[in-house]
Amino acid sequence: MVLSSVSPLFILWAIRGSKIIPDLYLLTFCGIMVVFPNLFLWLRIRTAQKLQEKRELVIGSAEDHRDHLLVYLFAMLLPFYPIDTGSWRDLAALLSALAFVVFLFWHLNLHYMNILFAIRGYRVFTVSPPEDENPLSGRISQVLITPRVALAAGQHIIAYRLSDTVYFEVKQ
Repeated sequence: MVLSSVSPLFILWAIRGSKIIPDLYLLTFCGIMVVFPNLFLWLRIRTAQKLQEKRELVIGSAEDHRDHLLVYLFAMLLPFYPIDTGSWRDLAALLSALAFVVFLFWHLNLHYMNILFAIRGYRVFTVSPPEDENPLSGRISQVLITPRVALAAGQHIIAYRLSDTVYFEVKQ
């Protein structure tokens, strides 16, 4: 999921080109870095549907994270665009920065940010279960990727599990 979230960067890099890497290699690499992570994510969604990896989420509270998409765009895509890969040192700096961004997205649990979800009309919510007398419930929040524009407390949603904390609701 992390690599699929940074795949637009490789589109920008392919458009800009590189002075030290021939277009054939650069375009092949960028194409692979766009297609395969998104293909893997699509296959994960299809596998979850095929295996019926569903879970009922009960909404206690929900936070809309449209602002994370803006953070995603400004923090990741824009700083990389002006980098010129005219030397091997510039390329090493670009790859190091990319590794740093991937690590941060993974570590900060922002791996679910994917511009393709936004283009298809999906929204991302952090969902916390309702509080009850159980000392373990209500402590772990989940990320719900859904076509819904709002979630209400007490609402029950059936979603497919993509990872331990990320769930995907299919458009009806």
